[in-house]
Amino acid sequence: MSSELLTERREHTLLLTLKDPATRNRLSAQACAAGIEAINNAADAPDVHCIVLHGDGAHFCAGADLHAAGHDEPGPGGFQAAFDGLLDVMRSSPKPIIAAVEGHAVDAGFVLALACDVVIAADDACFSWTQPEAAAALSLQLPRPLAMQLLWLTEALSAQRLHGMGLANEVVPPGEAVAQALRWGHKLGNVPAERIAAAKEWYLAAAQRRVG
Repeated sequence: MSSELLTERREHTLLLTLKDPATRNRLSAQACAAGIEAINNAADAPDVHCIVLHGDGAHFCAGADLHAAGHDEPGPGGFQAAFDGLLDVMRSSPKPIIAAVEGHAVDAGFVLALACDVVIAADDACFSWTQPEAAAALSLQLPRPLAMQLLWLTEALSAQRLHGMGLANEVVPPGEAVAQALRWGHKLGNVPAERIAAAKEWYLAAAQRRVG
């Protein structure tokens, strides 16, 4: 059975839970499609102020599910197309998206966390990659010197090191990432929606100019 994405409302925050603990929440094309739908729906919902993304159980996401249907298929039905679509929707969503990372965030899971606007990481969280396509995606999100360091050395990064690089907003005790992310959601709910959407649009445009 491939992973699924569960949705839950916590007041004005939409909580998205990637669920397949047996595989450490490996990401399937189906879960990506569910994420696209949920984030698009939240964009049109005035009573949703923020989105929090996390993994069920002890881990965030251990990468792509190599055994899920559609993973290796080219075209619209394949995993890569679904994953790219999810990243595009996350970056362009007018609502802030917060990653609450516990345990491992590997390959696609690492990219997924960094595609969020805010990253809250548990102190024992570990960020790493084994697939070249994951490293390539990371290189587009990081400053060139840092991207080269990570691509060449392929070292797993602790939450503290990620925080020191400016890639995580907060490091919290194990088991507290979701609770802290929900606090961030409440805090961001007090910021005018127009200000949040404009800031995301400005940042995305600037990042695209840098990559181009």
